[in-house]
Amino acid sequence: MSDVSGPLAVVIGGSVGGLFTATALRAAGWRVKVFEQSPNDLDSRGGGIVLQAPIERAFTFGGVPVPRDAGVDSVDRIYLDEHDRIVQRLHMPQTQTAWNVIYTALKRALPAGVVHAGVSFERFAQEGDRVIAHFADGRVEQADLLVGADGGRSNVRAQLLPETRPAYAGYVAWRGLVDEHLLPDTVLRVLRDRFTFQQGDAHLFLTYLVPGRDGAIEPGKRRVNWVWYRRLAADRLPSLFLAQDGTQRDGSLPPGAMRDDNRLELVDAGRRMLAPTLAALVDATQAPFAQAILDLAVDRMAFGRAVLLGDAACLVRPHTAAGVAKAAENAVGLADALRGVVHGPAFDAALSRWEARQLAANASLSELGISLGTRIMGRA
Repeated sequence: MSDVSGPLAVVIGGSVGGLFTATALRAAGWRVKVFEQSPNDLDSRGGGIVLQAPIERAFTFGGVPVPRDAGVDSVDRIYLDEHDRIVQRLHMPQTQTAWNVIYTALKRALPAGVVHAGVSFERFAQEGDRVIAHFADGRVEQADLLVGADGGRSNVRAQLLPETRPAYAGYVAWRGLVDEHLLPDTVLRVLRDRFTFQQGDAHLFLTYLVPGRDGAIEPGKRRVNWVWYRRLAADRLPSLFLAQDGTQRDGSLPPGAMRDDNRLELVDAGRRMLAPTLAALVDATQAPFAQAILDLAVDRMAFGRAVLLGDAACLVRPHTAAGVAKAAENAVGLADALRGVVHGPAFDAALSRWEARQLAANASLSELGISLGTRIMGRA
């Protein structure tokens, strides 16, 4: 629990990276204020994730109960061909959860008043041992540390490293979540207890079951999560990411924002390219979403009293299944390094050691993701 007289950190970004940072820093004796520009909870965003060891460690470090009862186990990995035949089967047990389960557990663990929603960050300045953050509503916050955990399009990074921008990798992840009870038994017989793939020519489809909207894991109350990686020329991105309401989105579409013409194109492509079971899954998805696959790895994460972490510092390709785990590792490492350290050379040295470890880990994950993407998709 954070001491009321402890040092203060201002965290920009209220997604899972920011929430991991908040719970970890509070456990290390810091006071924390989190500022998220969206006025709404973010629990409808994201899809399925694998519950990995760094995520569990971050929950334990922050004193947040690990949502063990909110995971769905798979036993085998299977690969289908275009005729629904199983062409490869591997025994590979693992547990899948959902992004909303992680987000909700972290959000609920923070006391009221820690997370400030609907507040847009504008800029910051540093004066000695203090950092001063300015927000669009006129709010000014002074703190001992500012954490940029505001995602791949980070406004904090834009101030610190204005020339550093994500690079498009040449393909897009189309995604969906379908309530289990809406799918025919012929589909579920193939997918239950399995992590299912179809590898095609420069495309890859994968699917697995995750907890339901409220975290339910009982059969019939879960959801089927799927991801389909396909190439898309850069000049077609603006059309895909033009939302139903006319908003031009920058590389991602949340559930419900995809235009009908793009959803119908997705369904048609599924019927032409996918195994019947997987095509039926795409057809049953009423609100698919999408994200452009991007690469980014900064060469600095610590800038005096300001730091970058999570996707603001490094975007790794989803094939690594490590995006959330990376944010958790960054956050726990930061809190551990700054436990009992607030001022002077010791603070700078602690941040320098943290930065060196995280940069090395980020670079390794980034290289792995690019290698896996090249193997799966071929060279664009």
